[in-house]
Amino acid sequence: MQEIDFLSSVHKKATRDYKQRVIESDKAACAERAKQWGFDYWDGAREFGYGGYTYDGRWRTVAEEMAAHYGLKAGDRILDIGCGKAFLLYEFTQVVPGVEVRGIDISTYGIEHAKPEVKPFLDVGNCIDLPYEDGSFDLVYSLNVFHNLKNYELYDAIRHMQRVRRGGAYMCAESYRNEAEKVNLMYWQLTCETFYTPAEWEWYLRLAGYDGDYGFIYFE
Repeated sequence: MQEIDFLSSVHKKATRDYKQRVIESDKAACAERAKQWGFDYWDGAREFGYGGYTYDGRWRTVAEEMAAHYGLKAGDRILDIGCGKAFLLYEFTQVVPGVEVRGIDISTYGIEHAKPEVKPFLDVGNCIDLPYEDGSFDLVYSLNVFHNLKNYELYDAIRHMQRVRRGGAYMCAESYRNEAEKVNLMYWQLTCETFYTPAEWEWYLRLAGYDGDYGFIYFE
């Protein structure tokens, strides 16, 4: 396994007032709405999630970096676990013409409002039971999804991710390295079920037999 940072450039573009997040609204009520994974989470008010998740091209550089690192080429198959509106999958089709993409997400709303160019290749489903054959993808990745699982669900999710890959794999999750980042994460998050340090995440990955790459985002 290798730790790689593909997401900091995107993550750090957003501005966050951590304390205001828990002062200005009922955080528990907002989290309950967010975990319905519907309009409120994606396109509703900011206190419920993204505050409007629209395509703006920011994922292009991530696709370029990942494509270069994993040596993607026309004909390769890519799976996005927790694809949401599939903006990154779309960017892969632009960066590496001829790749085949597939995405899965628990949010019916996210899939219904996905990038039209890749929408036909998306499925509604759960990452703890992927409906794909063993070894069927040249790159499998999951960005900011696994921290939304209960700890007893992580093993199955990671095992399935490992199972369907025949090439590269990359997992990124929200994490913390100190108490300040831990508090910021707890203030800001709406959907997290597991709060782990990098060492704890690495332990889970090894436990499930994962040998792909991984990374973390932090709330500094």
